[in-house]
Amino acid sequence: MLKTHTCGELRAEHAGQEITLAGWVHRWRDQGGLVFFDLRDRWGIAQLVINQETAPDTHKKAKEVRNEWVIQVKGIVRQRPAGMVNTNIATGAIEVEVTDLVVLNQAKTPPFYINKDEENLDEALRMKYRYLDLRRERMQKNLILRHNVIRFIRNYLSDRGFMEIETPVLFKTTPEGARDYLVPSRVHPGKFYALPQSPQQLKQLLMVAGYERYFQIVRCFRDEDQRGDRQPEFTQLDMEMSFVGRHDVMELIEGMMIAIVKNVTDRELVFDPFPRISYQEAMEKYGSDKPDIRYDMAAVDISDIAGRSGFSVFTSNVAAGKPVKVIRVPNLGAESGSQLKKLHQELEELCKGAGAKGLAYMAIPTEENGEVRGPIGKFFPTELKLELFDAVGVQPGDLLLFVSDDRKVVYNVVDTLRRHLAETLNLTDPKQVAFAWVVDFPLFEWNADENRWDPSHHLFTSPYPEDLHMLETEPGKVRGQQYDLVCNGYEVAGGSIRIHDRAIQEIVFRLIGQNVEEARHKFGHMLEAFEYGAPPHGGIAPGIDRLLMLLAGEPNIREVIAFPKTQQASDLMAGAPSDVTQQQLDELHIAIVGEVESK
Repeated sequence: MLKTHTCGELRAEHAGQEITLAGWVHRWRDQGGLVFFDLRDRWGIAQLVINQETAPDTHKKAKEVRNEWVIQVKGIVRQRPAGMVNTNIATGAIEVEVTDLVVLNQAKTPPFYINKDEENLDEALRMKYRYLDLRRERMQKNLILRHNVIRFIRNYLSDRGFMEIETPVLFKTTPEGARDYLVPSRVHPGKFYALPQSPQQLKQLLMVAGYERYFQIVRCFRDEDQRGDRQPEFTQLDMEMSFVGRHDVMELIEGMMIAIVKNVTDRELVFDPFPRISYQEAMEKYGSDKPDIRYDMAAVDISDIAGRSGFSVFTSNVAAGKPVKVIRVPNLGAESGSQLKKLHQELEELCKGAGAKGLAYMAIPTEENGEVRGPIGKFFPTELKLELFDAVGVQPGDLLLFVSDDRKVVYNVVDTLRRHLAETLNLTDPKQVAFAWVVDFPLFEWNADENRWDPSHHLFTSPYPEDLHMLETEPGKVRGQQYDLVCNGYEVAGGSIRIHDRAIQEIVFRLIGQNVEEARHKFGHMLEAFEYGAPPHGGIAPGIDRLLMLLAGEPNIREVIAFPKTQQASDLMAGAPSDVTQQQLDELHIAIVGEVESK
């Protein structure tokens, strides 16, 4: 080894020891007769001092060294003088008096600072030089957190009887909701493997095989448009359990998430235990099936009250079966007239972008005898206003925002308003994590374009036993045994109890437009397996990247992945995806048809 100790482990008790360190020069200061280095390795930072009087040759060499050079030093650990202790670093009580220095490698000047976190640093530059970006304290902290969380998960599940089993990366293309990444086969011309969107089918087959408790930290691949919480390849904790109901799976995951937060992170749990919210309640109150419940501003349905008002938009909408909902925003009703008008214009434009035709409001006065402001106030008689205020829980200075339209539009507007107001009013604390379960999802959604039902989760989700009688006659009323774990406005895990009865699975295939022959061609391996004693089983798949994004307090998942792709699904560092040779294409029996535009 080129070092006897790491830069992060030295303490006052090491004083007087002769040690050898190696790492990168984090920063240096030349003070004439003394040269100071902060030496960095993966474990931390140690301060070095080179004295011209006691080590003249080493001092001369030290003056040549610059930031990010890789060096090895030998020296004596000394306690820092009184008043010179640096409490900002773990090694702040000591320094190393260097007697010998070896330059292991020089370094060019990096394109950005490694030793400080620059604001607004261009992300494309970071991605191009990712190996340098990963040297920065922020990124090292995130990847260390990632390692610790994954290690905790492995130990937690192993201690509870789970086996980690690897499943294939090259598998069969089947419809699972997103576009597959296809891999051509050289030895089977014209045929393709698919990279797994998830090991869903394989983990169910492991339950048929009798392993009962399976998990895997697995890479998954989906060829879909990128967002801040998506990547073309991502990591999930894949899990499956036999002889369980949904509460068994949920309680296991809830216990694990609470333990991770308390033992591995510095985050604060808002709820313990986690609230359980029905899908319908989540949509009606928050407009989203992944609500952020760190703050309130839940929508209240006032259709009955609004239908008795004199405001024609509300009365006609209520008569047509469209809801009227109101969001109470604390304190904004106290704004001045001009500020209130400007705020309303901004929020109305936001709502129009979400599909609404407009946005009505009432500003509640701060004084007891003040007048309600807002154009629709005159359409609500005093008694109706009081009924409205009681239903909404109005406080002095509140701003009430009203929206009415088709239900899906209302959901979208409520979700958009809540997220926007939470951000602009600083209602969230990134240190807090608010987990909740969303349950009782509809099993199917109607696809009007293709005149068929689509599974709302995936096609292996089991219906509630009490809803089975409606499966073929009223599928839109059937609830699925699905459970989503949400946190701070993101879905962090999705799971369900699976269908283990071949007959029920074949009905689902028919409902989603798969005839018997198609189903057998695509899923024959599963249908056949179900005939050999498939146990009742269920599972879940927490997204590791998205979970870590929240636990690290980062704005997107790229900050917790060592080598992520950009939002255009490209690798700027390596230049991927890239061209291939004609010989490679010929071996795979592939021809590129038409001109390909370079990007």
